[in-house]
Amino acid sequence: MSAATHVLRLPPLPTIKDLIRLYKLRALRQLSQNFLLDERITDKIVRAAGDINDHVVCEVGPGPGSITRSIIRKAPKKVIVVEKDPRFLPTLELLQEACGENLELQIELGDIREYNFEKGFEDVAKSDWHDYCPPLNLIGNLPFNVSTNLIIRWLKSVSERKSAWAFGRTPMTLTFQKEVAERIVAPVGHKQRCRLSVMCQFWCQVRHKFTIPGRAFLPKPDVDVGVVTLIPLKDPLVKLPFEMVEKVLRHSFNMRQKFCNRGLQCLFPIELRDELAPKLFHLADVNHHLRPFMLSTEEFARICYAYNVLCGEHPELHDYDHRLPKKVVAADY
Repeated sequence: MSAATHVLRLPPLPTIKDLIRLYKLRALRQLSQNFLLDERITDKIVRAAGDINDHVVCEVGPGPGSITRSIIRKAPKKVIVVEKDPRFLPTLELLQEACGENLELQIELGDIREYNFEKGFEDVAKSDWHDYCPPLNLIGNLPFNVSTNLIIRWLKSVSERKSAWAFGRTPMTLTFQKEVAERIVAPVGHKQRCRLSVMCQFWCQVRHKFTIPGRAFLPKPDVDVGVVTLIPLKDPLVKLPFEMVEKVLRHSFNMRQKFCNRGLQCLFPIELRDELAPKLFHLADVNHHLRPFMLSTEEFARICYAYNVLCGEHPELHDYDHRLPKKVVAADY
């Protein structure tokens, strides 16, 4: 089948730049909005998602619809755009009208963090987790102010196989501030390796596909932007409750430049630290004199499993948080 059969041609439309002028649209700093106007770059973002022909695609934060146009041209079965800012409705409705009967473009006005993927994808057949990825894709030029929070939320859903991942290993193609993109893919020993690196690599195959220079956006941000793909792993590197894993990694990187035992010993009450902290590293078979960014993803997985064993032996550890004030026991007068 030739590549031409996978292209959907839209009728002539005003350029995104013209629409921004026509509707007097202005990127709002408080919403971390930046418009991407170069079709060559938006096409490249969509190509990074792979073959989306006949797929259902959910685009996060389409804005005036520049990436949306590139998605549509790849002839998906359906496109759902979730946009928080109602100012962009006229430009998206214009695109919806242009699609006509060729493609269903569904516009959802609201916060992506509150969007019900299971309802939005209800017509999509579910795929076995260990089979091919389902005919679904998440694509988005994420605002910087929500990107990290959003990917953590989605990793939790991936780990629980809920939301967009109730249908199988739904892949994501997302933009992040370049520094955040580098953190997501950072290998062992990299200066950017952090909690986010390990969490993403526990549950997903991650790839930093390319970097978009800041000058390609309007207005120009102070940083460049990285395009990252995240495809859930058939077999995640850790199969434990998300909250437990996040807790272990948060403690690990609290003291990033110290030996890893300095942060991880805070998982335990002071009266148990001398006993349980060494036991944690013994069970995990990890050198406690390494700094957190020097530990492999597999070593962090072993630490999580070791902590789970200790929680089984000491159930009070589940709720222990060294940051909480100690309970004062009233004297019995």
